[in-house]
Amino acid sequence: MTDHTRALLVVDVQNDFCEGGSLAVTGGREVARGVSRLLHDDHPYALVVASRDWHDPDSSNAGHFDEWPVHCVRGTGGAEYAPELDLTHVDVHVRKGQGVPAYSAFEGVTEGGEALVDVLSAHGVVELDVCGIATDHCVRASALDAARAGLRVRLLDGLHVGVAPETIGAALGEMRAAGVEVGS
Repeated sequence: MTDHTRALLVVDVQNDFCEGGSLAVTGGREVARGVSRLLHDDHPYALVVASRDWHDPDSSNAGHFDEWPVHCVRGTGGAEYAPELDLTHVDVHVRKGQGVPAYSAFEGVTEGGEALVDVLSAHGVVELDVCGIATDHCVRASALDAARAGLRVRLLDGLHVGVAPETIGAALGEMRAAGVEVGS
């Protein structure tokens, strides 16, 4: 049964963040498969949003590529969603990092130029489930921004992976302290 106030945010399940990508996180492809299973058939969400890093080519993206390897450059296969992620149920696509460093999906915009917070508000969303890649970077930033926006936020257990145990632990603690519901 659909919950008309709950949405799902799938953060950056892209080829460059999955095994074989330029900034790969172990378990990324399994997260893509898990999200696809969650959304198969009758999922409970009124709205499903997917975000992507979408960096400019031939640019440092305001120094972002000085800190990280080149990744998710628009027009490349690395910027595309992982093929294991079934996009059938995705209602809204958000692009972030277009020429600038951006970690949170709330820093991005839809193809029509709308901010994510405005899209969620227009659909009456008050609860947001979050999943994706990477727990200790873009998932963390997106969940924290969602909580700051006044949404009830839940990190979906088993549907996110991170870079390193220490930074994952710190990110989970930070999310809990901000009121995000975090599983075990």
